[in-house]
Amino acid sequence: MFEQLLEPRYLWWLWDGFLVTLAISLLTIILSTVLGFLLVIAQQSHIKILKGLVTFYNAIFRYSPLLPQLFFWYFGVGNLLPIEFKVWLFDEPQIQLFFLTLKMPSFEFIIGLIALTFYSSAFIAEEFRAGILGVAKGQQQASLALGLTWWQTMRFIILPQSVRIAFPPLIGQYMNIIKNSSLTMAIGVLELSYVSRQVETESLKTFQDFAIATLLYILAIVIVGTVGNIYQASRLQISKG
Repeated sequence: MFEQLLEPRYLWWLWDGFLVTLAISLLTIILSTVLGFLLVIAQQSHIKILKGLVTFYNAIFRYSPLLPQLFFWYFGVGNLLPIEFKVWLFDEPQIQLFFLTLKMPSFEFIIGLIALTFYSSAFIAEEFRAGILGVAKGQQQASLALGLTWWQTMRFIILPQSVRIAFPPLIGQYMNIIKNSSLTMAIGVLELSYVSRQVETESLKTFQDFAIATLLYILAIVIVGTVGNIYQASRLQISKG
């Protein structure tokens, strides 16, 4: 039985890959939420150029697969960067911040983060837009009749309600981000899927390796869902109180 188990060093490899998956997923969730929120604000404005640009942005990133986008950012945009900058990143530079020494993420990690952020923000923007459409139009008309500006109406009346409406679908998008992060292995990000392939190649224990990796992905998704449910329950309790 013990011969069928993975060696401790392989378990540590999987754990390190899991931490990279959590890091790139968390950063993508934060950045794509901020960008998606800004996109939907621009889309709701009365400036036609902004609305057109957001519509074009959403069409580009929502209607094309993530994997070609990763290759585009890595091989296309990556080649446009100065050679000196790429060499500096490949040397794994460190930044001294007071008493802390921070290690810069790899070039692959940065490109993967950028691609995931742009891809996910288009979907998150649509969730915010659906939340705004879920607010009764009469509330906006009433606030404008009371003398509030468009921005005041959005800030104090429309957006708070739309965020509450969009919150459950947003949790689903955050779970998708964790799953989509596995595709960054295609450009060399040392996340869980990439490390799993390495462990499988060296240990030849395919079932044990990918079973553990699957459980770790499920763990990350369960954590996101649990945090979302706790937050939503607390909001309901506050509103009832």
